[in-house]
Amino acid sequence: MSYHLTAVIEKDIDGYYAYCPTLMGCQSQGETLEEVQVNIREAIALYLETLTSDERKRLFDREVTTMMMEVQVA
Repeated sequence: MSYHLTAVIEKDIDGYYAYCPTLMGCQSQGETLEEVQVNIREAIALYLETLTSDERKRLFDREVTTMMMEVQVA
C-alpha cells in the first residue's frame, strides 16, 4: 500500500535533518539532500510497518496542513 505524507527537511551545520509531522518521533538525517530523502522515506516506511491497520487509519484520519506564513515584527 502507498501513503502520501509530508516530510519537513531542514539544512543545518551537520547536513540535513528531516521529520514527519504526522508520525510523532519519526525523524532522520543525512549529509546531502538526496541522502536525507532516502533516509526519511525509510524511517516512515519502518514506522508505518509497526502500526496496526486501525492505528494507520486513525493517523490518516487526522488533517495536517503545511503553509507559508507572513508575520510582521515591529
